[in-house]
Amino acid sequence: MSFNDKVVIVTGASSGIGAAIAVEFSGLGAKVTIVGRNETKLKEVAKKCKNPLTVVADITKENDIKKIVTETLNRFGKIDILINNAGMAIQASILAENAMETYDKVMNTNLRSAVYLTHLAAPHIVKTKGNIINISSIASLTVFGKDQFSYGTSKAAMDHFTRSIAAELASSGVRVNSVNPGPVKTDFLENIGISKDQLEATFEHMAKMTALGRVSGAEEIADLVTFLASDKAKAITGAVFVSDNGVLIKAN
Repeated sequence: MSFNDKVVIVTGASSGIGAAIAVEFSGLGAKVTIVGRNETKLKEVAKKCKNPLTVVADITKENDIKKIVTETLNRFGKIDILINNAGMAIQASILAENAMETYDKVMNTNLRSAVYLTHLAAPHIVKTKGNIINISSIASLTVFGKDQFSYGTSKAAMDHFTRSIAAELASSGVRVNSVNPGPVKTDFLENIGISKDQLEATFEHMAKMTALGRVSGAEEIADLVTFLASDKAKAITGAVFVSDNGVLIKAN
């Protein structure tokens, strides 16, 4: 696959899945805009890409989202592919005092930011007949824990957002799909409060949840994303692609 002369925006690109996606697109010839809040981590990812545009931004802030689009157009002149990857998870029971605070924060980060960035980028993607890929989760398809209602709801909404805009933009030649990972070895667990000495045990537990007995690397998700963004997937739109090593089938 080649993405020569293609311009790709990747949010949440400072680590994990987002970083792997940005590096892979760059390696395949794309011009990438990498977006994240952590400037130090973004700089490390930038070293692995070919002359990327680095945008330090908080995607919950509308002015920062506008900056992502404006700076990409100023640097590259167009947008071909948008990867809405940025996300977060905060545990809280619906009975907890901070239930609504948690819900608002998770929904603003995981869903509203993607909707607003898509709203701003879509007219430019229509011009290039490009595509949009939303990074969701298998948490959109099943319930994993009693304290995960905000995260699961945000990802279920993301899946339906994918289908909705896929239906709307298909006539303009724009494809929209969702990738829904299961367990992936990234720093996501550390970001939600899992201590480093618990990580290995947590990943081992996750592996036991899968039918294949393994946890994916971020590069596997990047492989699926680049395939869906390529002409090899030109017939695919409005789809939700699960990559979970068989978590869902084992659960059933």
